[in-house]
Amino acid sequence: MADSQEYTFSEEVIRAFDRAAALTDHHPTLLSQIRECASVYHIALPLKRDSGKIEVIHAWRAEHSHHRLPTKGGIRYSLLVEEDEVRALAALMTFKCAIVDVPFGGAKGGIRIDSRKYSTGELERITRRYTFELKKKNFIGPGVDVPAPDYGTGAREMAWIADTYMGLTNGEVDYLACVTGKPVAQGGIRGRTEATGRGVYFGIREACAVAEDMKKLKLEPGIAGKTAVIQGLGNVGYHTAKFLQEDGAVLVGLAEYEGAIANPEGLDLEKVVAHRRETGSILDFPGAENLAKSADALELECDILVPAALERQITLANADRVRAKIIAEAANGPLTLAANDVLRKRGVLILPDTYLNSGGVTVSYFEWAKNLSHLRFGRLQKRFEEQANRRILGAVETLTGKSFSAEDITEFSRGASEKDLVISGLEETMSSAYQQLLEVRQRFGGRIDLRTAAFICAIDKIATTYGDLGIFP
Repeated sequence: MADSQEYTFSEEVIRAFDRAAALTDHHPTLLSQIRECASVYHIALPLKRDSGKIEVIHAWRAEHSHHRLPTKGGIRYSLLVEEDEVRALAALMTFKCAIVDVPFGGAKGGIRIDSRKYSTGELERITRRYTFELKKKNFIGPGVDVPAPDYGTGAREMAWIADTYMGLTNGEVDYLACVTGKPVAQGGIRGRTEATGRGVYFGIREACAVAEDMKKLKLEPGIAGKTAVIQGLGNVGYHTAKFLQEDGAVLVGLAEYEGAIANPEGLDLEKVVAHRRETGSILDFPGAENLAKSADALELECDILVPAALERQITLANADRVRAKIIAEAANGPLTLAANDVLRKRGVLILPDTYLNSGGVTVSYFEWAKNLSHLRFGRLQKRFEEQANRRILGAVETLTGKSFSAEDITEFSRGASEKDLVISGLEETMSSAYQQLLEVRQRFGGRIDLRTAAFICAIDKIATTYGDLGIFP
């Protein structure tokens, strides 16, 4: 078996794609079209630092597939950003959108910087210049290409992008839909911040509800009581850990770039986060053992391992030492294909990134739709639902003679808010998508893993789109 480091990240994605494509009966030319990246734009950005020094920064934007428009994908700020990574992540976005039935093609962008080494003003100038360059080459727009936050970016950067785009388009009415993940006051949507982590939680919950799969792992169905290790306490990792812990999981290990800590009796997530806020590190948390390296957390004994950091964290070099029964890929590409095969042969259940971390793009889709409609979700029906529910409660009181307290009436009659609708939509999306993966796996008699099932599911849906367009037979 080839060592994972012999392949680039994009080659790893293509190998996984080819493995699944070989099991379909689609025309080879069509499969080649789905596989290839449509467009890549490399930008050299000049930046005048606060010190007066001029620096040239490299950035990219890749649009993998135009089978549906706009394309969609995050923007990351990291020293690891380069063209191969951006291509790979854009491809994963294409397949991810298809799996969860979000009507976008895949895209991804990145700027090669360590954002911690730049001032707020410098980051704003970088972001605005990047947006200007994207607009100049038609790589951004509500119907063209819609960025979102990723590693190293957040709502602040997305607000800068929206504001810059507005200034370049002379009052375009739908300008807010040019980017998602914005602050709520700037056209964002409630529930977007925690969307990817919540989606990871929903996906793990779906997997843990399949009694047959849990029996093979010698585990009981459900999340309560299962031990979990989280690598990465950024937005995705933190919220995944939070929702798992709230559902009864025991956090026995947490890792960040400065190191990792473990306690088989469990770690209180909020106390760890507070400790890190005070000391600048998760290390030396009271009652926990410090691990020598952050990556050591991947080898802790646990039921659920959640790599929520960067790609290629589990390779042939450490796969034999991973002791988790379930690996939930909250990051993009945290397992190489070779490591995936080693772990699968040992019976580990691997929840693939192409499905599991699609919560972010799902809620981004909701935000994009909200921006295009110029209407907040829930605005039309919330009060109507409350009034209807109050009438039902009144009828129950009349028929039964029971009186509800004012608190009960308020709680039971509450109409759905925007966040309620977002969470409900995300839950439905993750649940129905997982059932589709199980159906594909069953179609092959259980001989394929969920990663291959996810790629087959995506390929079939994209092929159908091309067929509907009459481009391919």
